[in-house]
Amino acid sequence: MPTEPLGQLEAVGDRWQLRFTRHLPHPPEKVWRAVTEPEHLVAWFPTTIDGERAAGAELRFAFPHDGAPDMHGEMLAYDPPKVMELRWGDDDVLRIELEPVDGGRGTVLTLSDVFVELGKAARDAAGWHGCLFVLADVLDGKPTTLEDDDGRWQELAPVYREALGPEASTIGPPDWHPEGQ
Repeated sequence: MPTEPLGQLEAVGDRWQLRFTRHLPHPPEKVWRAVTEPEHLVAWFPTTIDGERAAGAELRFAFPHDGAPDMHGEMLAYDPPKVMELRWGDDDVLRIELEPVDGGRGTVLTLSDVFVELGKAARDAAGWHGCLFVLADVLDGKPTTLEDDDGRWQELAPVYREALGPEASTIGPPDWHPEGQ
């Protein structure tokens, strides 16, 4: 069972949202670099984010760990060091918000993923939960990457299937993903 809080699922109009909140003992500037700069993203984020860091910029996402096909999207909001929001592929909207706490010595990070298909919620929740676990390790100076942490999704997927229910668990990993084969 994970020690970090589980992501929360809620309906947002005709879409669904997963929301994760993490309290990190690092200043917002350090966390911002980790969530926006390519040399830090490579450790914890499932794709590259190629393109200008500006609202309205076209983006390309490549999966260096899984060999999945590239996706395209758009930077919807970019307000350092507080908010980065992007359209990730065709349907998902990812938003990362940072809020300083403890006099600026700590940060509350909120990651939300808004999407159309409820059936993929448990799958994606396990993935984002694992990514945020690796992000916390990276910020703490531990030499962890998503590639090193292969078993986390397999550990988290059944936890999220139980927590979110059968309707949120109808879509498993894609065929190209190691767990989908």
